[in-house]
Amino acid sequence: MHDLMIKQERPKDECGVFGLYKHPEAAKITYFGLYALQHRGQESAGISVNRGVDDAIFSHKGMGLVPEIFNMEDLERIEGGSAIGHVRYSTTGDSVLTNAQPFVANHRHRSYAVAHNGNLVNAHILKEELEEQGSIFQTTMDSEVFLHLFIKNLIKGDYESAILKAVSKIEGAYSMVLLTCKGEIIGIKDPNGFRPLALGKLNGHYVLASETCAFDLIQAEFIRELDPGEIVIINEDGIRSIRHPKAAEHKSLCIFEYIYFARPDSTIDGKNVYEMRKAHGRRLAQEAPVEADLVMPFPDSGNYAAIGYAKESGIPFEMGMIRNHYVGRSFIQPTQSMRDFAVRVKLNPVRELIKGKDIIIIEDSIIRGTTAKTRVKALRELGVKKVHMRISCPPHKFPCYYGIDFSSKGELIAAQKSVEELRDYLGLDSLHYLSIEGMLEASGVKNPEQNFCKACFDGNYPVAFDPNFTKQCMG
Repeated sequence: MHDLMIKQERPKDECGVFGLYKHPEAAKITYFGLYALQHRGQESAGISVNRGVDDAIFSHKGMGLVPEIFNMEDLERIEGGSAIGHVRYSTTGDSVLTNAQPFVANHRHRSYAVAHNGNLVNAHILKEELEEQGSIFQTTMDSEVFLHLFIKNLIKGDYESAILKAVSKIEGAYSMVLLTCKGEIIGIKDPNGFRPLALGKLNGHYVLASETCAFDLIQAEFIRELDPGEIVIINEDGIRSIRHPKAAEHKSLCIFEYIYFARPDSTIDGKNVYEMRKAHGRRLAQEAPVEADLVMPFPDSGNYAAIGYAKESGIPFEMGMIRNHYVGRSFIQPTQSMRDFAVRVKLNPVRELIKGKDIIIIEDSIIRGTTAKTRVKALRELGVKKVHMRISCPPHKFPCYYGIDFSSKGELIAAQKSVEELRDYLGLDSLHYLSIEGMLEASGVKNPEQNFCKACFDGNYPVAFDPNFTKQCMG
């Protein structure tokens, strides 16, 4: 099998994390938690377990999807009292097994593990400082920097003070779960609250997860979201909460979680993702009405905004493209001339439904434009009369440094072309993006300007960063 030879069009997510405190089937439940979070990362996955044996942590990790990595024998081999898990897409560091998480460090006959969602924008600077002091790094992950800082400060105090000292050094986006040698589970959220992290309970056992859809699968009770800058320590005494030493002026939850990353059945910060995507679609219909025979998404990304657009506009919603659900992460491409199969194999149009029609395509984003161009061309060849495209978020014009894999302007077609130029490049009759104002108002959040990070749309970055920061800077 050969990897896809074309550059992936869709934005890549950061990661998903999960943690469960002292449960007799901790590894198996963590497996299902990761299964529910698989959409957040498909490069690698891992589970680390503390079994209360000699302060050791046992791990199983691999490259690929969760069901490809674990079987029942694996899970029973690492079964224990407390567990954390991780699904990864690399935003800092190479996509190799060495960088698969959770990352485990052994120090003075004790083990610690961390699973991290986000990006530390000063990790390369901290790594250089730590190496000058004698630290030896095993990976090219920013997550390892945090664990070095934690263990370095742990020598001088308890977990609480060690964590506070470590987080006072790191900057950027991070929602983490930490597993200690004694089986404690610690959840950590950055003071800006870029990435989601929720707290739940399963038959009396506390659980942490990136999204509430993981709680639904394992039938855990959702308790609440962690606040920005909150650190929860879960041990035999129960749960206690402490605060990050540096408070942020405003919350900066990544609004792209609602637009694209999170599963539609998840609730983030009190808002259901499905309903918000529909609300964006309704607002898009108000901002950019057009006459057409039907509204359709490119499944699955545009489905929910398309429902909202159709309902608001009164134009029928149809599934004009059918998705092949059995396409994996790679497939055979025999010759150079067959590269476009990488796009076409995933979606196939319903010819009888769309031929001779004026259609409105709803998408949640356009990043590089290559996939959309190929699909629009295929629709034209089938005899579609007019093709209008509506995007349920503003144009992506600025790189993300907080955990989304478009880290340079050169990767973003909206940063290179005007809307009119992009319309012509894609072969559309019309193109319209949701406005920033419309996106924020449709969110239904009070004071949205003070609640969301939207730097990829407007270039206003909540946390300063080194302009030389790249995905490979930790190498």
